[in-house]
Amino acid sequence: MEKERIVGIDLGTTKSVISIMEGSKPEVITNAEGERVTPSVVSFTEQSERLVGTLAKRRAVTHPEQTISEIKRKMGTDYRVQIKTEQGLKQYSPEEISSMILSKLKKDAEDKLGFKIKKAVITVPAYFNQQQRQATKDAGKIAGLEVERIINEPTAASLAYGLDKQKDQTILVYDLGGGTFDVSILDIGEGVFEVVATSGDTFLGGKDYDQRVVDWLAQEFKDESGIDLTKDLAALQRLKEAAETAKKELSYKQETVINLPYIAADAKGPKHLERKLSKTKFIALTDDFSKRTMQIVEQALRDAKLTPKDIDQVVMVGGSTRMPRIQELVTEIFPAKINKEINPDEVVSLGAAIQGAVLAGEVDQIVLLDVTPLTLSIETLGGIATPIIDRNTTVPCEKTKTFTTAEDGQTQVDIHITQGERKLTRDNKSLGRFQLTGIAPAPRGIPQVDVSFSIDADGILHVTAKDKATGKSASIVIKEQSRLGDEELKRMQQDAERYADEDKKRVEEIETRNQADQLVYQMEKTLREIGEKVNASLRDKVQSKVSALKEKLQSNASAAEIRQAMEDLKQASLEIGQQMYQQPEQSTTGAGPDASSPQSESKTDGKSEYIDAEYEKKEK
Repeated sequence: MEKERIVGIDLGTTKSVISIMEGSKPEVITNAEGERVTPSVVSFTEQSERLVGTLAKRRAVTHPEQTISEIKRKMGTDYRVQIKTEQGLKQYSPEEISSMILSKLKKDAEDKLGFKIKKAVITVPAYFNQQQRQATKDAGKIAGLEVERIINEPTAASLAYGLDKQKDQTILVYDLGGGTFDVSILDIGEGVFEVVATSGDTFLGGKDYDQRVVDWLAQEFKDESGIDLTKDLAALQRLKEAAETAKKELSYKQETVINLPYIAADAKGPKHLERKLSKTKFIALTDDFSKRTMQIVEQALRDAKLTPKDIDQVVMVGGSTRMPRIQELVTEIFPAKINKEINPDEVVSLGAAIQGAVLAGEVDQIVLLDVTPLTLSIETLGGIATPIIDRNTTVPCEKTKTFTTAEDGQTQVDIHITQGERKLTRDNKSLGRFQLTGIAPAPRGIPQVDVSFSIDADGILHVTAKDKATGKSASIVIKEQSRLGDEELKRMQQDAERYADEDKKRVEEIETRNQADQLVYQMEKTLREIGEKVNASLRDKVQSKVSALKEKLQSNASAAEIRQAMEDLKQASLEIGQQMYQQPEQSTTGAGPDASSPQSESKTDGKSEYIDAEYEKKEK
């Protein structure tokens, strides 16, 4: 039995990529537009039809209120997108919008590969929490994908980088994408990829750099004209696109000109925006972001107990790493260590495809040892979050700590599990709670309760509390619980399927019309060619069916109505053959019964009798 293929998907803030393992190498799968990268943008028309990718991004300028981008930053929250349609206001969750992006990637890849895609590995920022990771899984499920594994983006990048590297080395992955920043340090050697430390910021990315330029342009224009462009959605979208273009141009230019004619108007007439932006000015506007990334790099080095000299290579990931200032700051800390072999836009997806191939059994001799990104704790007296498993601990892992009672005669303890780096429980994410009862009464501080945390390879946390004196224990298994209820998740899946059905119906309608048009052409040609070989009444009958079908094609008839008209025409056309192949030709040639004769059905009957006869033989 052929192994089921698993694709790798980089579901990015600004753009997404899908890849698959081909032989010994991962390959990017181009989309329907022939592009290797798909913009993570969704737009809705007034008729509630949706556009995804490049078409949606183009529509953002003319219909900004109906276009959604950067939805990844809202994953794991209760945020809802509101879209106006002919039916009224409709709301979409971040998972639903993300599933639309995944659906396009899936559909385009299926068309290219020629087979159905059911399973995927999807990447997330290393600093995504449990809710954000589960939201990503839910998005995959809505899109009809079995998400085999959620892996960290820097870890995926390291897989792509180190697939054919034989030498043992320590690498640092610097991942500055459109919406998030991550840094991970890994030890690579003999097929083992071990994450030593990870750190990051899920609200720091290329779009923040763009926003600084947008804010600067808007303020400059307001100072000059008194008009606030941020209040005009269409003008604001033009500013965003101009800022992104300027940022890219300053990667190879010292200065660029931002020119936006007819950006606004007042009583005196139309207003135009034109500003020069130098590389120096751009750095002045955004350098706090760039320096912030280096602070996070230094934090990861401290967590790993390493110095810059211990790093052999720096792998740059994400389109924003092309900014010269970023390259300059990284080079200052890691001279001559930047690796430029891999396309920063594609490396994460390629690594996810490798992980998919590992899970599918296509690739062996690769072991991926990742880490838990956030500290796991229990609540102790006074609401303190007491760590059991520290962040950057390699998983799978197991840790045990011993606790005691806070009151005399206490016979039960509450175990409250949290996730996060804050010192107080209330400031961290609550994962679950349970009680251990039956502890022998004793003065406070005497009982001893062992609390064990165990994380398996799939990221599932098992917590057990056991009283040493009585041997009594209690436990809880904390999976990544979905934020969406079963009913809501089911509805979203049905909506996704409905859109798939609508697409299928649209294709079927086009194909039906094409077939009907071909049938009309063929029958009109046949009627001209047969002339007087059939009687006039039959010719008129067939011609009337042809005319009826043509009328259906010219009207807004449904595909079902067109198919019925086609069937009527086909049935009428059969009589032409019957008239043209009448006796005596049939009788003189000794031909068998025609296709409409009841005798022809004996083949089916004979087959049934044969099956019955075989059954009787077996019974005997």
